[in-house]
Amino acid sequence: MRDHPHEGAAAPGKHGSPVGDGNGGGSGSHPDPPGPADVPEVWQGRATNRVQWLLAGIGAACMALGIELAVDSAWTSGLAPLLMSVVGCVLAGLLVLFGTLAFVHVAVRVDKDCLEVRCGHMGLPRRRIPLEHVVGADFAPRVTPRHWGGWGYRWRPEQGTAVVVRRGEAVVLRLGDGRSFTITVDDAENAVRCIRGRCGADKGRAAGS
Repeated sequence: MRDHPHEGAAAPGKHGSPVGDGNGGGSGSHPDPPGPADVPEVWQGRATNRVQWLLAGIGAACMALGIELAVDSAWTSGLAPLLMSVVGCVLAGLLVLFGTLAFVHVAVRVDKDCLEVRCGHMGLPRRRIPLEHVVGADFAPRVTPRHWGGWGYRWRPEQGTAVVVRRGEAVVLRLGDGRSFTITVDDAENAVRCIRGRCGADKGRAAGS
């Protein structure tokens, strides 16, 4: 995992271009697209956030507390209050566990047809974007959870959709419907080159057909 200490935070704006964080701002770099021969058949990358394991531990503790209440309590102080406590602890633990373990890491795969994003060990949530729907890709040197209101699968009307598992570099896709999709992933600059090369090759084939 790489967390770049750039001061100019780069969160995507309406059109996918990086914007500053209010400290003078900075723009993401724009790597040149490679030629068709330089585009790999498959590009794969990932990003990890070990802090999520701590939060998952909190969720597991909530579940353990609920189970302990159910097993060890005498149930003589009133059925309804104790039952609500047990159910509340277990549900809270499950919600925290799912919300954190799903975003411990993200895996990104780019092939000749699409970009696929899988979150967590189960690969959920998952999103698959055909490259024919991509009109542009930008490199954002620093995206933080603060830009999106937290970790996880995020949506903000002025910024689009994002999968944010840690601070640092990200890929910002500009889609044909005017929306944007941001993914925090290591080696994002090479991912952008690959996506641009793929899109350029597809346009070249379409023009020659």
